[in-house]
Amino acid sequence: MIDRVYVVLSVGDQEWDRHDWSSFGDRLVPLFCGGASRADSVLNGLRAIADDTSEGDWILVHDAARPCLAPWHIEGLVRELMHDDVGGILAVPVADTLKREDSTHHIAGTVPREGLWQAQTPQMFRYVMLKRALESARQVTDEASAIEAMGLRPRLVRGDPTNLKVTFPLDLHLAEWILQHREA
Repeated sequence: MIDRVYVVLSVGDQEWDRHDWSSFGDRLVPLFCGGASRADSVLNGLRAIADDTSEGDWILVHDAARPCLAPWHIEGLVRELMHDDVGGILAVPVADTLKREDSTHHIAGTVPREGLWQAQTPQMFRYVMLKRALESARQVTDEASAIEAMGLRPRLVRGDPTNLKVTFPLDLHLAEWILQHREA
């Protein structure tokens, strides 16, 4: 299903070579071309693989801050988007009541959660579409935002909360628990 995995790393990365990746063969390729932002890193990576990629190839961009990605997440995303004209992202519907804060950390209002989803990765788009989108929308926080800036509407594919983003210290413990208790 996945032909090759490119890992975009910072130009001066010294950690990659400290590990043995030989079991992955030529399917795992490090690219030492990371940028100042996620958008820059993804765009640099897309430019680096231009000779190995066709314009219509699907590209799945995954954030390393989500270590609990499972095979069924990828399988579901690919199955749902394989024939889609635009592509899309894994996401989960917002379950909690959302509050907007004011400058003094008091509640300024409640945000209706109906129709709100939390974006996850991978995000899946055609190579040429994603490259063009990121070339013209550089201040985005995810690939879907760049696609949206082109006037397109990426599809939401239901993921699940186990595809956790590690942001806060407690998240490391949650990720560890998920990985230790996950059934194959």
